[in-house]
Amino acid sequence: MPFTLNNTPTRWHPMLLVGALAMPGLALAQAAPKPVPKAPVKVETLLKGLDHPWSLAFLPDNQGALITEGSGNLRLWQAGKPLSSPVTGVPAVWVQDQAGLWDVRPAPDFAKSRRVYLSFAQKDDKGRPHAELGYGTISQDGLHLENFKTIFIETPPLDGGINLGGRLIFDPQGNILMSLGDNNQRIAAQQLDSLRGKIIRLTPEGGFPQDNPFVKLPNARPEIWTYGNRNPQALAYNPWSGELWETEHGPRGGDEVNILKAGKNYGWPFATYGINYNGLPIPEAKGSHLDGMEDPLYYWRVSPAVSGMAFYNDSKFPQWKNSLFVGALKETTLIQLKVNDKKVLGEKRMLTDLGQRIREVQVGPDGYVYVLTDEKNGKLFKLSPK
Repeated sequence: MPFTLNNTPTRWHPMLLVGALAMPGLALAQAAPKPVPKAPVKVETLLKGLDHPWSLAFLPDNQGALITEGSGNLRLWQAGKPLSSPVTGVPAVWVQDQAGLWDVRPAPDFAKSRRVYLSFAQKDDKGRPHAELGYGTISQDGLHLENFKTIFIETPPLDGGINLGGRLIFDPQGNILMSLGDNNQRIAAQQLDSLRGKIIRLTPEGGFPQDNPFVKLPNARPEIWTYGNRNPQALAYNPWSGELWETEHGPRGGDEVNILKAGKNYGWPFATYGINYNGLPIPEAKGSHLDGMEDPLYYWRVSPAVSGMAFYNDSKFPQWKNSLFVGALKETTLIQLKVNDKKVLGEKRMLTDLGQRIREVQVGPDGYVYVLTDEKNGKLFKLSPK
């Protein structure tokens, strides 16, 4: 089965193929179909000139949306108005490879508190980089982030700027979850005394909820919610089942959609549908399915380099109901998955002809789908079905 890496064809390594075929659980996860039909879509360009935009968060009461740029800027966008200058009070960030300013999420009580959370990479006073999380209060005009406070610093320091995660989401109890990649330390994703390759769950002030799954386990990090996650790229709650879904980069092949459950092991690097970038098997891999580890709900043999995602549950466009929209970086496309509670029923592609790396996907309060392109001249698109 052909693979592509940076648009260069390659093939399954025979050792991995034999091992995968021998695994009895191979059919448990759902593979992406081929060929994939295209879906017609109307595209409106709302913004140009963004510097590698990463995240989009709509504010309540038609106050606009906040946009992060990987280079370190936070900006306010309001329809019909020019894009704001960079919001003041944002912490300085470390920019290298995938490191920079990542997600922005308003607090659940934003209408009252005006609190805004940011995830980012930053160097400490000894020059060592860390993944961090903090919040500040945004001014009424949306141009100033005041009294910023860092509430979480991943330790030990990062070993480089790859496989970092950085996505945020609030759970129904008001706690905040953050994705942390394995930082190319594969086996650390399986170690409960490490935060590499994990989804963590924190209180709004940065503590750990007492019902986190490993709070009472000696030598385990109490922040951990799930483990065995390679490089999580998006977090979203399924509006029909209430479950937390995640997109995740595989290595060379094996991008995944997972349903996250507290305390579960998602397999990396022991269970994977991908291979190493040099064409050889992942050294620690034992197959695509292992007992005691969670299979992905859905996976791609050829990695599209999945990114942000959003469920569509709005009445604006009934033909998009029960869809999950997933951005793709390498394949420069927006993937539309038709879903029910537990299964992907079909897949289509859109925006492929634009040749833009799709980083972020959100459904706006008006029922349109909005995407950000991760480019030096990044754009904000507004989408509707043709």
